[in-house]
Amino acid sequence: MRNRYLITITDYRGARHFTLSQLMRRMLVGSAAAVLVVGMAGTLLIHGLHSRVSGLNNELGALEQRQSAILASNQSLIEERYLLQSEVDEKASSLLAMSDELEHIEIMIGLRAEPERPLAQRIDTASQTAFEKRFMLESIPSGFPVPSEIVTSRFGMREHPIQKRMRMHGGVDLRAPTGTPIYAAADGVIEWASVHHNSGLGKMVKIVHNYGFSTVYGHMSDIDVRVGNYVKRGELLGYSGNTGASAAPHLHYEVRHLNRRLDPMPFMHWSMSDYDRVFAEEDRVEWESLVEVLRRTANAPARPLLQQAQNWSETSP
Repeated sequence: MRNRYLITITDYRGARHFTLSQLMRRMLVGSAAAVLVVGMAGTLLIHGLHSRVSGLNNELGALEQRQSAILASNQSLIEERYLLQSEVDEKASSLLAMSDELEHIEIMIGLRAEPERPLAQRIDTASQTAFEKRFMLESIPSGFPVPSEIVTSRFGMREHPIQKRMRMHGGVDLRAPTGTPIYAAADGVIEWASVHHNSGLGKMVKIVHNYGFSTVYGHMSDIDVRVGNYVKRGELLGYSGNTGASAAPHLHYEVRHLNRRLDPMPFMHWSMSDYDRVFAEEDRVEWESLVEVLRRTANAPARPLLQQAQNWSETSP
C-alpha cells in the first residue's frame, strides 16, 4: 500500500473510498502543473495582446489625427487650386484681349500681325518699332503747326497775291486768324526769331532740326521764343498775324532739307497711322540711309545732341 493512496469522500449518502496509485498521482500533478503553465502562458499572452491592442489604439488615434490634418490640408489645397485656376483663367482672358489689342497696334504701326509668335516677342518688336517711328516723327517735321488744317495756298508756282506775277511759293499758307497759336513741328534749336525784311515774311521763326531739316514760320504777330532756345515738338513758338508782305492774316509754313525747300504737305499729313506717306510723296530725301541712321540713333543708350545743319545767311530764311 506504499504506492497507493486512499481517498475517502463523505457525503449524505455515506463515505466512499477511492484508491489512487503513485502513477496516477504523478499524472494528476503533471496535469495540474501543465494546466498551471498553460494558464500562466495564457495570462502572459493576454497581457501582451492587451498591450499590443493599446499600442494599436494609440497608433490608430495618431493616424486619425494625421488623416484629419491631411483632409484639412487637401481642402485648403483644393480651395487654393480653384483660386489659382480662377487667376489663370483671368490672366488667359487678359492675354487674349492683349493679343487682340496688340494686333491692332501692329497693324497701326505697319507691322504684320504674327499671332503664332510669343506675346513677349511681339510686344518687344512693336515697342521698338513704335519707339523708332515716334523718335523719327519727333526729329523730323511732322503734323500741322496750327490747329487749323485748311491750306489756302499750296507749294509751287503761283501768282503772288501782292506782286501779281508768277513766283515760286516755297511753302504753304495755312488759315490762321491773328492770334492763332503756332507750334513747333519737331524738336530743334531756334536759329531766327525776329523780323526778316529780305524775305517779306515779317516776324519769322526758323528752327533747325536734326539731320539737315529746318522749318520756317512767317507773318507772325508775336514771337515767344529766342535764338538759341531748344524747343520740343508741339511747343508754342508764338502767334499768327499779318506782318510782312501779306494780304491777310495767315501762317506761311516751310519745310527745308539741306537748304532746299520741300513741299510741306506730305510732312503735315505724316503720322504714326500714315507713316509711309512721306516716303512715297517726297523722293528728294535719301530716306533709306536716313532711316538707318535714325534707327541706330533710336537704339543708342543715350540720345545724341541736336545735329545742327549748316548755318544759313540772313538773306535765305
